[in-house]
Amino acid sequence: MSVTYSGRYDAIVVGVGGMGSAASYYLARRGKRVLGLERFGLPHAMGSSHGHTRIIRLAYYEHPSYVLLLRRAYELWREIQKTAGERLLYTTGSVDSGPEDSWVFKGSWESCRLHDLPHEVLTGSELHRRYPGYRLPDDHLALVQPDGGFLAPEKCIVSYVTAAQAQGAEIHARERVLEWEPLEGGVRVRTDRGSYEADKLVVTAGAWDGELVDVLDGLAVPERQVLAWLQPTRPERFRPENFPVFNLLVDEGRFYGFPVHGVPGFKFGKYHHLEEVVDPDTLDREAHDYDEQLLRDFAERYFPDGCGPTMDLQTCMFTNTPDNHFVIDVHPDYEQVSFASPCSGHGYKFASVIGEIMADLADTGITRHDISLFRLDRLTEPTHRPSSAPPPITQGQANGQVHERNGHSRSFPRVPDVRPFW
Repeated sequence: MSVTYSGRYDAIVVGVGGMGSAASYYLARRGKRVLGLERFGLPHAMGSSHGHTRIIRLAYYEHPSYVLLLRRAYELWREIQKTAGERLLYTTGSVDSGPEDSWVFKGSWESCRLHDLPHEVLTGSELHRRYPGYRLPDDHLALVQPDGGFLAPEKCIVSYVTAAQAQGAEIHARERVLEWEPLEGGVRVRTDRGSYEADKLVVTAGAWDGELVDVLDGLAVPERQVLAWLQPTRPERFRPENFPVFNLLVDEGRFYGFPVHGVPGFKFGKYHHLEEVVDPDTLDREAHDYDEQLLRDFAERYFPDGCGPTMDLQTCMFTNTPDNHFVIDVHPDYEQVSFASPCSGHGYKFASVIGEIMADLADTGITRHDISLFRLDRLTEPTHRPSSAPPPITQGQANGQVHERNGHSRSFPRVPDVRPFW
């Protein structure tokens, strides 16, 4: 079906998920004529912004510089929550835990120290006495920070879309962007329903960023992720008032999880699950027995009172950069085009402030926020630049070495000499 709209927009936002919905609102609030284009519904479960809950936390082991952005993100989440008249942000406290010398514990402690964040350090046994749902090893340390909690991502997206529409933004769902081209002083975007022109283009298309932005090809790599919801055998131990959100580094890997909220079950997942590189259009969206067993093994060991019947299993995607930090920048060849990557599995909490940043870049080309850590050129210096999209990964390929599990290749490409935050 062809749809024709007259006139020219100040900005077109491609991808109206967590970040794109916020960018659409902040641009519209500045009086800009905005068109938001989303290939799926609003909201949807095809990308990285679904699943009822998303962690937000101030203690940030990935890099202390994220904390300043998080302070603003919290302000903006509370602001849109007030605008929407619906609760979007829940405070439970957060737990970052691992061996005493682990980067998860030490990184969180360092971010608290540098930014003077209130926190406590507990042993595994002390954590269990305070929060009986946790059964971590006695020799692990847990940093407890009271401001952590979770967001309701689908409601956040709906709130931003509704607020953007109230400010005059035009939002189209179920309309796929096929291509864009630069024009003198603007861009033209062609979709499966029509063609549009604007002064500026903002690309926040999640796992599809690499298809739509040439400079992200091979640098924004989608990966299959699986989440479990298990019904606790002691439900009172997994209520929000008794169970902080967590990031844990244990023998089995790095995991994250939430109290019961919104739907039955204690929700958790493993970062980078089976390390399966995927095409977002052909992603295996089924959760299999081996996915469930990996997650259940973890819960049985560290959350035995949460390891009852399975309530649900869902897939989503991480989209990973080589160093697992974000990419937020203006296109090196077309200053009217800006983009944000979906942030390597730890970005939803920043969606509000990244929306503000994208509005800044589209409006003036600069932002008051410090995004130096997220500039594209850190990944595209001559010694680091991939010559093309990564070649197909085969079993036994050198670093990252690929393993096989149940017939699925595991690993995602790394650009040489770029240090991941882990």
